[in-house]
Amino acid sequence: MTNLHHPCLSGLARNPAAPEDVLVRIAAHRAGRHGMARRQEPLPDAVVEALLAHDDGDAFAGLRAERISPAMRRRIDTHPDPAIRDARADFIRHLVERGSTAVLADLEEVYGQPRTALALSPDPKVRAAVAGSWYDRPIDVQTALLADPDPGVRAAATQHKQPGVPPAWRDRCLADPATRANVAWYVPLTWDQFTELMRTGDEDIQRAVAANPHLTADMAVQLLDVDDPLVRVAVGQSRHVDNATRERLYALVEARRADGDIDAKVALSWNFTEPDWMREAPLDERLSYLDSPHTVFRRVLAGSRDLPEEAWRRLDNDPELSVRRTAARRPDAPPDVLERLVRAHGDVFHQRPLLVEHPNFPRQTLRTFVDEPTPNVRYVALQDPELPVPALQGLAAAEEPFLRRGVARHPNVTDALLDRLLSDPDPNVADDAAANPALRPARMHRILTEAAL
Repeated sequence: MTNLHHPCLSGLARNPAAPEDVLVRIAAHRAGRHGMARRQEPLPDAVVEALLAHDDGDAFAGLRAERISPAMRRRIDTHPDPAIRDARADFIRHLVERGSTAVLADLEEVYGQPRTALALSPDPKVRAAVAGSWYDRPIDVQTALLADPDPGVRAAATQHKQPGVPPAWRDRCLADPATRANVAWYVPLTWDQFTELMRTGDEDIQRAVAANPHLTADMAVQLLDVDDPLVRVAVGQSRHVDNATRERLYALVEARRADGDIDAKVALSWNFTEPDWMREAPLDERLSYLDSPHTVFRRVLAGSRDLPEEAWRRLDNDPELSVRRTAARRPDAPPDVLERLVRAHGDVFHQRPLLVEHPNFPRQTLRTFVDEPTPNVRYVALQDPELPVPALQGLAAAEEPFLRRGVARHPNVTDALLDRLLSDPDPNVADDAAANPALRPARMHRILTEAAL
């Protein structure tokens, strides 16, 4: 019981199929309590009682009210130990104090007030937290936040395009040092507002202005000589510059990148800006960028849905992978295009829906991906929920831990494979194996016995 990082106990505590008696026993171990805090399913009262008997408050910091019964919420709220009683509230208040993102429902739960009242809290950090998490707040709440005496609250209220800044408030927000750079990104600017912003000479403000989608042609001209790679790329993506000007701006930035300039590298490599105006442009205008030497224009074009067949053929064979992946997300992408793309490069698992989830993807081919030489492509085979056991066995023997983790999470994994993966040298593999709902209760109890629980 001295091992605070027991991976099997942490994973077992997250296992949605773990019976109540297993969870009660596992609450005696810190690693189990850590896993329990990450568990998504509601906790039976007996399990909460076990946590109360063993925990010093860590598990309760992440335990949201909807996961426990009203009776247990009352037990926690009246517990004599403040480390337990106040664990959840202290955690959320710590997030608020640091200015970190908090879930709006959590703020309401901890502070015991509806969001409308919290927006008027005497604590400016609470008001800022509400402004940063209540994205669809009504206009009267937004104007109150824009008028807030605390600059941190005003900055939080203008951080995102929504709910926006009413026209009557634009001058005030553009003159306010706390909100100026935020608002300059997205509100329509008058010539006088544009001129005042550029007069500040502030690098962040100039970059925000350059990326503003509402700039006029006259404004774009004024930005042409700003010696900042991020500004130059943003202006180069404007609909108001001709091809010759665009190429000149990009060439200047390319030269800076070749000299090792980090801002130039960021400007050319990151999605700092995109020519979003292309999405609404007439088809003929969009198609004129099919041969653009700049990836971002072809990638935005590939997000269209109305291109002719020849354009799709070109985009499906574009030299840049990001362009090909964007084109493959169109509703009528051919099965062979989808399969070829995924077989060559795998899928992007942080971007949903996956390409293998596309209605046209030939899912019957998924299991054949286990024979591909590239590990991240072999991983795609695990998207087949009925992947045969021999294929799973082969992937479980892979050198790459992420492949073994995929097997550990797979619904078709066998008892023998799970048993092997529970002893994997990589703790993340063992954790995922213990969290698999296919794990039998008898094996769960063996894990507890081996941990002397």
